[in-house]
Amino acid sequence: TAPLLRAAAQATARAAPRKGPAGVGNFAFAAGAASLGLAAGWKANRLASCDAAVDWSAVRKEIVNILEDDSYTDSSYEGANPGPLFLRLAWHSAGTFCKHTRTGGSDGATMRFEPELTWGANAGLDKAQKLLEPVKRKFPAASTADIWIFAAIVAIEEMGGPTIPFTPGRTDKASGRECPSWEGSTHKDGRLPSADMGSPDKTAAHLRYIFNRMGFSDREIVALSGAHGLGACHTDRSGFWGPWTRAPTTVSNEYFRELLENKWTIKTTHKGKKWTGPLQFEDPTGEIMMLPSDMVLIQDREFRKYVELYAKDSDVFMRDFGSAVGKLFSLGCRGGGKAL
Repeated sequence: TAPLLRAAAQATARAAPRKGPAGVGNFAFAAGAASLGLAAGWKANRLASCDAAVDWSAVRKEIVNILEDDSYTDSSYEGANPGPLFLRLAWHSAGTFCKHTRTGGSDGATMRFEPELTWGANAGLDKAQKLLEPVKRKFPAASTADIWIFAAIVAIEEMGGPTIPFTPGRTDKASGRECPSWEGSTHKDGRLPSADMGSPDKTAAHLRYIFNRMGFSDREIVALSGAHGLGACHTDRSGFWGPWTRAPTTVSNEYFRELLENKWTIKTTHKGKKWTGPLQFEDPTGEIMMLPSDMVLIQDREFRKYVELYAKDSDVFMRDFGSAVGKLFSLGCRGGGKAL
């Protein structure tokens, strides 16, 4: 039988109200062959031993218990669970990867430390880390880096999304000296994408700059952007406010349908008062929103064709989303563990 949360997610997807037009409801060489063989054998044995020491089925149960805890709340929408937050934690950990320098990625769990912890894009993710600390204490043989990725994979499945293979073997770095550095034009904000670069052309170029650095194509950029269908923005974190869809704890293609079918205007008020936050867009009800980096997906011709594809075909989106997220979560991993 399906877990309670997944069943609820699927029910929400079916029952989510659709408002607005046409059904509208974010990866030293050893000196000599002998040394290389010994090093490889030691690493394989260490990984096998580590994997054998962790009962990942039991870890899954602990994560599901956290996801189903009714005491969890979110200031931006009702009926919340920490699934979207776990996905964002894993996403922002893995999304630091640079294919040119082979640094960053999901290995290391360096977001535990400064300066990565206080990158603007990571605001609020200390909360996700704290929610998963009891899991680490209960399963000390599991690395924090593995737990972050596994929690996101479990959350995606529990929220009705695709099954994503999980390969353990990540390790935890020891200090902030090992946080990934970035010398590009956005170095002050870390290696993660920004919501607005001042114009649609600049924002589209920025998205390609950040995602191409990780090794993603336009199609994969749009597929990964489908994660914005989950969770919400918060004024005390990013400065933005609100959920992208009316089913923010259900993995679906609703985000793409909203982009195309709803009417989006610049937000000027919030709860009866003048909006003083950064530029964002809202639908006629003011209940859901889009960022400039969302809107550029329909303003840029190459991005838009994939938005249209995913809006029409949920199965294609689920397949591409699962594949792109699996690729994202494997970035920077040097382990050789067996996929579970």
